[in-house]
Amino acid sequence: MKAIKYFLSITLLLVIVTGCKKDSFNDTSLVEGGADPAKLSVMFDITQDNTGLVTITPSGEGVASYDVYYGDSGANYMKVTPGKSIQHTYAEGLYNVKIVGHSLTGKTAEITQPLTVSFRAPENLKTSITSNGLAVNIGATALYETMFHVYYGDEADKNPEPYDSFLEGQAATHTYATAGTYTVRIVALSGGKATTQYTETIKVGKQIDLPLTFDDANYDYTTSNFGGNTSAIATDPANGANKVLMVTKPAGAETWAGTTLGTANGFATKIPVTATNSKMSMRIYSPAAGLVIKLKLEDHTNGNNAVETDVMTTKANQWETLTFDFKQNSAGTPALNPAFTYDKASVFFDFNAGGTGKVFYMDDLMFMAPVAPPAPKLSLPLTFEDPLLKYAFSDFDGGATTIIDNPFATGINTSSKVGKMVKNAGQTWGGSVIALDAPIDFSTKKTFKMKVYSPRVGAKILLKVENLNSGSINFEKEVTTTVANGWEELTFDYSAINTANTYQKIVLILDNGTAGNGSANYTIYFDDITLN
Repeated sequence: MKAIKYFLSITLLLVIVTGCKKDSFNDTSLVEGGADPAKLSVMFDITQDNTGLVTITPSGEGVASYDVYYGDSGANYMKVTPGKSIQHTYAEGLYNVKIVGHSLTGKTAEITQPLTVSFRAPENLKTSITSNGLAVNIGATALYETMFHVYYGDEADKNPEPYDSFLEGQAATHTYATAGTYTVRIVALSGGKATTQYTETIKVGKQIDLPLTFDDANYDYTTSNFGGNTSAIATDPANGANKVLMVTKPAGAETWAGTTLGTANGFATKIPVTATNSKMSMRIYSPAAGLVIKLKLEDHTNGNNAVETDVMTTKANQWETLTFDFKQNSAGTPALNPAFTYDKASVFFDFNAGGTGKVFYMDDLMFMAPVAPPAPKLSLPLTFEDPLLKYAFSDFDGGATTIIDNPFATGINTSSKVGKMVKNAGQTWGGSVIALDAPIDFSTKKTFKMKVYSPRVGAKILLKVENLNSGSINFEKEVTTTVANGWEELTFDYSAINTANTYQKIVLILDNGTAGNGSANYTIYFDDITLN
């Protein structure tokens, strides 16, 4: 019995070993495909209790583990896994903390970050705050500090920490949810309880651009007033859901008092005024008609490169849209120069009159793009020369019409494009039809003319008109050619047409009643279909 059990055990072991033999531990594709360690950084956090206890948190990309060299104990280091921190107690002093990141492939990267451990309050705090649109970048330096905290002024939006931490030599970045004015507070911390801080009020928001409205919370609608004007974003006096710019010209304001729209940097992009497209529009709500509104454009880097024009209000206490054409520059001011960069605008309400307390509202300042000409309509005469038109013939029962270069630009027809009709094998009535964009007007003109180039005398040309939706409503005339291999003008008398009907299609048939064969004998060229 023991022998049988032993044999069964050996057999089971062989089965297990055999079954596992297929698995291999030689596949290193996962490791070989791992990313190299990169973008290493470290964050310090020191307790403010004079103990010198520092929390060290390394981070990076493509890192499987970190070696943290404290900088105060020679070559000794501690292993840290990604996302974890370690703590170490330092005496007061300056240290270089080295972080070595290891990837799965065995590659390494390292950085060294200075660490200051001091129990005295930081001194000589210097900060750098720069904004770009809704984003802000913050840096700082100080003596005796270990780290910095920054409060952006919108702490209610930050969870769970109301601040960001950064080290000297690093930058803290933040993007605000909306434009506005915020108080930024930067706190320098050491290992002691005392801190040093700096506060600054900043204004953030995207740079304004055209079209200029005042409703988007992402934009900085800063204005600069001069000559005594005041301005503020306000509720539209005629629409409580709309925001506008309210400008007041108080008593004592200069005759030239005005308001510059945006910051000193003007608009984000150049205003595309040219010699031919030189107009801007602005909605104005004025307290009276007959007041002069001046709009001035300039280069925000060179105020001498400017152009201005005046428009007069025509309505009181209601909105109107005024058009400013800078080709009509104000008397005694420089003319429009399209070579200049105009990217800044100022508006002068009730220009040339002293302030009396009048209140104006403005909105929707925009560049007036040129109005595109209406698309051409396919109508008579049909000359086939307009490149913007699509001369779309529909063929039926053997007919085939195309628009080609004129192969016989001689005699009475030297135009560049003509129609070519081939009557192939098919029905005896095979031809082509084209639909116009509007019905043909037969009220005063009832004679069709068409130039034709025929291979023979006696070819019958049928010209028929039909209703757009019903082919049973039609009128037709057939004319016979009198010239072979040369252009002639054929005339079709439509004096008997019923003008109570509408006709929008033109049908052409060669030799109606005779089957074609697609040869030159059944090929004609036509052009200049006119109604006379």
